[in-house]
Amino acid sequence: MQNRVYLDNASTTAAEPAVLKSYEALLEKYYVNSESLYDEGTEVSRMMEKARGAIAGLLGVKDSEIIFTSGSSESNSSAVKGVCFACRDKRHIVTSAIEHSSIMNSCRQMQEVFGWDVTYLPVTQEGTVRLEDLKRAVRPDTALVSLMAVNNETGAVNPFHEAAHFVKTKTHAYFHCDLTQAVGKIDIDMKDIDLASISAHKIEGLKGSGILVRKNHVPFVPLISGGEQEYGIRGGTSNACVNMIFAKTLRLALENGRKSHDAVLQLAKKLIGSLEGIEGIELNSPHEPLVPMVNFSYEKIPSEVMQNALNKKGFMVSARSTCDSRSRKPSYVLTAMGYSEARANSCIRVSLSRYNTEQEIEAFITALKEIIRQYG
Repeated sequence: MQNRVYLDNASTTAAEPAVLKSYEALLEKYYVNSESLYDEGTEVSRMMEKARGAIAGLLGVKDSEIIFTSGSSESNSSAVKGVCFACRDKRHIVTSAIEHSSIMNSCRQMQEVFGWDVTYLPVTQEGTVRLEDLKRAVRPDTALVSLMAVNNETGAVNPFHEAAHFVKTKTHAYFHCDLTQAVGKIDIDMKDIDLASISAHKIEGLKGSGILVRKNHVPFVPLISGGEQEYGIRGGTSNACVNMIFAKTLRLALENGRKSHDAVLQLAKKLIGSLEGIEGIELNSPHEPLVPMVNFSYEKIPSEVMQNALNKKGFMVSARSTCDSRSRKPSYVLTAMGYSEARANSCIRVSLSRYNTEQEIEAFITALKEIIRQYG
């Protein structure tokens, strides 16, 4: 068997062994409905609320501000629509041109179906929003500003704390932040953030698991109607064991992130340094990365051809957000950054974790050079 090297951690991560072990133990015992009134149901409910409190403590928010969801796509969609539906006197949203598709498509739906105005902020060639553009874009009728912390294609870090502070202190809008690619990689202060999205499978947790942080002062119309689960914000029988294990997932992600941050970032810098020595390679990520994600292009070889060639050599990478991986269109993120269609059509995203090694980076560069000689 060929040795396989996983370099697509921005797409999803391998589940932490301790999380899997605990989850399996929970599944065997705690299978009853958390809303049931008998003792077993009460115990499941108690354990889920204990997990909610632990998550809130890790993030520095209140227990009642943690809403369990199926992941960041649901959390993002709920944040946009839930707030806008509740703000009946407002008709405007501000976001950026490089958000995740769950934000982009939610905003488009608010435009096309409900007649809202949406301002899509431009970004710099480094892939970040300018605060000056945000300040000019906000209007009296702006209900929501939604900006991601870390871009899921390039790893560029937005000035999201500064943006949140401006929205909080100078406007009447609410600020939502997609933290999906930020948790465990950079410091996060929830003080001025009104809503936030986090997904478990990006931080070595389980797929189909996530949270929406929604501060208590934020008005909200539920998208999923049902009973009184999740404070009436999200109906449906609770996925109790998955929700319980999110607390452990988040705690370990933050602990492991602190321990491995410097080492993983050094791997990213090593990769960037090697890429810069290959003629024809164009770097689309920051040259001094803050997160271990590297996006590059080699215009003579389209993304799909490069991905398939790397796959045959044992390397698992992506070209853009995996949610858009089957699209034939160029990366809208790179296009928004001002890059050519050829460059946006030939991008490759390498995203690293604490499990990757220097030897794997060296082997990747060797394989890349061989592919360029063969196809370029």
